[in-house]
Amino acid sequence: MRELADRLPAARTDALTRSAYTADASIYRVVPGAVVEPRDAEEAATAVAVAAAHGVGVTSRGGGTSIAGNAIGPGLVLDFSRHMNEVVAIDPDARTATVQPGAVLGTVRARAAEHGLTVGPDPSTYSRCTIGGMIGNHACGPHSVAWGTTADITERVDVLRADGRLLSMGAGTTGDQELDARLHGLRDAKLAEIRTELGRFSRQVSGYGLHRLLPENGFHVARSLVGSEGTCGIVLGATISLVEVPAARALLVLGFPDVYDAASAAPALARAGALTVEGMDAALVDALRARPGRAAGVDLLPPGGAWLYCEIGGTDPADAEARARRVGRETGARWEVFADPARTDALWSIRRNGAGIATRMADGREAWPGWEDSAVPAENLAGYLKDLHALMAERNRQGTITGHFGEGCLHLRVDWDLTSDAGIADYRAFIEAAADIAVSHGGCASGEHGDGRARSELLTRTYSPELLAAFREFKNIWDPGGLLNPGILVDPAPLDASVRPGPGHDRHALPLLTLSADRGSMAGAVRRCIGVGSCRNATGAMCPSFQATGDEVHSTRGRARVLGEMLRGETLPGAWRSDEVREALDLCLSCKACKSECPVNVDMAAYKAEFLHQHYKGRLRPRAHYALGWLPLLGRIASLAPRAVTALTKRPLIARGLLRIAGLETRRDLPELAPRTFRQWFRARRTSATVGRAPAGRDGTVVERETVVLWPDTFSNYLDPQGAQDTVEVLEALGYDVVLPDGPVCCGLTWYSTGQLGVARAVLDRSLKSLEQHLAAGRTVVGVEPSCTQALREESVELLPDSDTARRLAAQTTTLAELVARHEGEWPFGALDSDAVLQPHCHTEAGPGHGAELEVLARLGVDTDVVTAGCCGLAGNFGFEPGHWEVSQSSAERELYPKVRAADSGTMIVADGFSCRTQISQGTERGATHLAGLLRRALTTGRDTPAQRKNG
Repeated sequence: MRELADRLPAARTDALTRSAYTADASIYRVVPGAVVEPRDAEEAATAVAVAAAHGVGVTSRGGGTSIAGNAIGPGLVLDFSRHMNEVVAIDPDARTATVQPGAVLGTVRARAAEHGLTVGPDPSTYSRCTIGGMIGNHACGPHSVAWGTTADITERVDVLRADGRLLSMGAGTTGDQELDARLHGLRDAKLAEIRTELGRFSRQVSGYGLHRLLPENGFHVARSLVGSEGTCGIVLGATISLVEVPAARALLVLGFPDVYDAASAAPALARAGALTVEGMDAALVDALRARPGRAAGVDLLPPGGAWLYCEIGGTDPADAEARARRVGRETGARWEVFADPARTDALWSIRRNGAGIATRMADGREAWPGWEDSAVPAENLAGYLKDLHALMAERNRQGTITGHFGEGCLHLRVDWDLTSDAGIADYRAFIEAAADIAVSHGGCASGEHGDGRARSELLTRTYSPELLAAFREFKNIWDPGGLLNPGILVDPAPLDASVRPGPGHDRHALPLLTLSADRGSMAGAVRRCIGVGSCRNATGAMCPSFQATGDEVHSTRGRARVLGEMLRGETLPGAWRSDEVREALDLCLSCKACKSECPVNVDMAAYKAEFLHQHYKGRLRPRAHYALGWLPLLGRIASLAPRAVTALTKRPLIARGLLRIAGLETRRDLPELAPRTFRQWFRARRTSATVGRAPAGRDGTVVERETVVLWPDTFSNYLDPQGAQDTVEVLEALGYDVVLPDGPVCCGLTWYSTGQLGVARAVLDRSLKSLEQHLAAGRTVVGVEPSCTQALREESVELLPDSDTARRLAAQTTTLAELVARHEGEWPFGALDSDAVLQPHCHTEAGPGHGAELEVLARLGVDTDVVTAGCCGLAGNFGFEPGHWEVSQSSAERELYPKVRAADSGTMIVADGFSCRTQISQGTERGATHLAGLLRRALTTGRDTPAQRKNG
């Protein structure tokens, strides 16, 4: 590998990169020798030539979402997703798309949609899987029941052979006479086996697609290579056919007593012309219900123990709905029809995120892919399910089921123990028995994800020795040296080899954080990432640093892989002291988007905090950790002479010098101190003769007011008190009496985010003493700063798991928006009738979301444009730390900056987070306000004037 790296300047052979590529979305772990991200076909060809010269195997990789272990290998991995990802052309007349191998399916669909077209096969990973990967694995997805599989739509492929030749081929010829002759000879010699054993049903993708070479199929060489998993050639380009999108669609959701009834009904629904016939069982829905904040759409499901999603097309919305109702009435099942985009998307999200959701059972037990992709003729599915459930009961296993029931394809996640030798032996026995059951029902082990490491060994249980010999010859014709993706399909690796996590995967001390969702195990927390790759989505909030760099190392998944390797102690030496792991985590913004957007709620912000705590334990830290982590104390000291401090920091040379001394980014401006703190303002206001007194009613009786506690966070107290001041006035107008904690408080977030967890715990523990009486009295704690508010709700119990006060604090803390949205008394606000750009805080998104903010803004008459790209990019300490400037600005440029710049002067910019407002003010010509400021404005608008009160 050293010689290969010397000849390949583009090769990445460092331990950090190799660790990030050890796994895809399967249960397997293989450490590559090198990774190359080709920029063009020439660079890919050079890499393959060098690998061939050194006898190093080559594995192609797209989005890395393969569930069978077919995108990992021990030699050279070619990742096409970073650079070779262009949509070359859309031809609306021919209804084709020509793409590079790394083109993301979602991007191709968006380009095709401009012409009323789409790609028929649409796996649930469409937002990050690549066309090259789809060709490799023979991807299908929900709509393949109507619009065909990847093989059905592949017209031409550009294939790089192991010998360096690049061939462009479709139907009729490879373009190479000798190659044509050998393929014809193979086909003709095995004609009987090919015709009787292959192509029996749509989801039979196990093995090679030799039936595509039959005369009646046009000797379609390109399609014969679909599903070959990179073992015959490396796809460098493709032309695929597109289909017309129906004018309108409605979603028919049917509820059945059990999954067998759902499976029995599926074939008729497919024959009736449904565009999808997707199934899922109650175990999956129960797992989703167990995820706080993730169960959107579940309440829309009709009653049942299993469900089918049938999308019905029509000439217009009314026609689609009428057709869906007609189909529903004919089934005899409980059913509902949905046409509203918001509700249909909520329902589809359940099915779309199934692969991630199913990684954890409802009770928190881990479930794994392995028997993930079996398929039988659709009419045999119910019987197959019964036998499979009997096997699970016999072996005391439970799992969740989803699948493409209309085509007999089943996805099953099972609670195997993959952390012990005995558990892995049980896994093998289960898989072998399940394979025999599938074959007995006329099926096979693979229905759309390929055979890979998970199922290639099972081909001997599925096909005759004669057909297996044909597979071997097919591989030898294309790749006689066995260079491409070795161990897959032909001469397969054992299905229980290289299983992760495997025994001995966690060799390090217990974390300081409770990690309650993972029973206190850092390894268990990291294992949450099965690799479905939602962090690589081009849209959404996750993961800002990956969106900026495009580097797998900087994705949430890549970081999880690196942490997993650290815990194994093999490829990354040094354990918690590892500099490679610190480097991988350095660009994590700790925005917590993964906590909400990842289907299995990976919380990389918490893992980063734990790592930094362990990494620097007993050692000096970067200066930025002291300057930013100890901000609450520094703010308190500086507030003794705020005007003098501000006068100094406003001088550019002094400010830059202070930033350098503190180890901070010198392109940043230091935030100004408030001339008086929020606490000082509050005390002065309380000395007024009227403020804080209970108001008198019309009959002169005193009206009792509920008391709420306002949390005076560091940012609102020392740096920007306006939001807290406005919050007080809004709460009082709503009829609340506002008090502050009995003494100084801090949630400890700045210490937490810099990994100073011991200090964070001590600070929080001391702060809770100022709240004990308030919490015991049942008072609500209202947060102003979203990051601190969420820390009170979540990090408090992780830092102080044995504290009843912390648990009460988490339960009794709310945001201003939530309190206002649920307020049932008099509405003291007038209409603002304005437009606004809303930057939701990323920590709020990791918790309750911004629904309450939108509800309040709507009631104020504000037309709101929401920034959906997630973190503003400053992210507390992140944007002030050196080396983060480019990622910080890139994150803001995704959507926040453009929307702010495009907003006219009358449009309000709303951002509750101090970091968000700072980023906006430092990166644009505009300023932003806290929601409390808008409510305060509306309060002024809605109140009677003194003259009106006198006359009233």
